[in-house]
Amino acid sequence: MDILAPLSGKIVGVSVSQGDAIKEDDEAFVIEAMKMETPVYSPGDGTIKEIKVKEGDDVEMDDVLAVIE
Repeated sequence: MDILAPLSGKIVGVSVSQGDAIKEDDEAFVIEAMKMETPVYSPGDGTIKEIKVKEGDDVEMDDVLAVIE
């Protein structure tokens, strides 16, 4: 299962680390677009297998931010 970017913007917060347990609806990232910050939540329970972005990265809508196993 992947955590996807819901909109284009810049990653301004990363709340998870590789190996962390995560529950559905836990905040994982924050994306800034047009001076507004939007939290990105986990779509399900699992463990963070891989984080594909870091703070300061620009992302497009539907980019994979992290992989949950």
